[in-house]
Amino acid sequence: MKQITLVIVCIAVVITAAVIGCNSATSPSTKTEGIAEVQGISTPTTEEQIERGRYLVTTMLCHDCHSPKVMTPAGPEIDSSRMLSGHPADMPVPKYNAADAQSWILFNQNLTAFVGPWGVSFAANLSSDATGIGNWSEHQFIKALREGKSKGLDNARPLLPPMPWNMIRHATDEDLKAIFTYLKSTPPVNNVVPAPIPPAGVGGKK
Repeated sequence: MKQITLVIVCIAVVITAAVIGCNSATSPSTKTEGIAEVQGISTPTTEEQIERGRYLVTTMLCHDCHSPKVMTPAGPEIDSSRMLSGHPADMPVPKYNAADAQSWILFNQNLTAFVGPWGVSFAANLSSDATGIGNWSEHQFIKALREGKSKGLDNARPLLPPMPWNMIRHATDEDLKAIFTYLKSTPPVNNVVPAPIPPAGVGGKK
């Protein structure tokens, strides 16, 4: 009787092991997920990247310079119809005292044009339009913010003040990729931002 009981127990153990083995073999995704959880690996979806990018663009104050404004009783507010499209091409640079530009940094009321010892610089179009970053690669975008190169090109001019690229460069690759993914998802706004004006060609009031 004891031998029969022992045989039954052994058979039960073998069957249980076989069932467990089959379940493991037919559930590779479960094994993969387990490994990913142990290693801390997670791949965000495009939607998650866009939401992360939206959050970063908002909290990093990108709209302050890159989104044109409308003037309200409470001051300038973002013009949602031209969000992240940079300095409007049809907006002239206001007159200013050129001497002040040697010791002051001046902003226009739209907060998209800036005057300083470097001349006049304009906030870039960051919308998904071809006049913005619509034709940029992710590599270009990251290079622009890591190395301060206009349009992320090797032989391009440096990014001009007040663009804080030397601070943003410390963001992680994941965050920069999320920002790029979000910007590529924004409504396209056709706007060719003017080229920077060097100090000799500023033309302000004396």
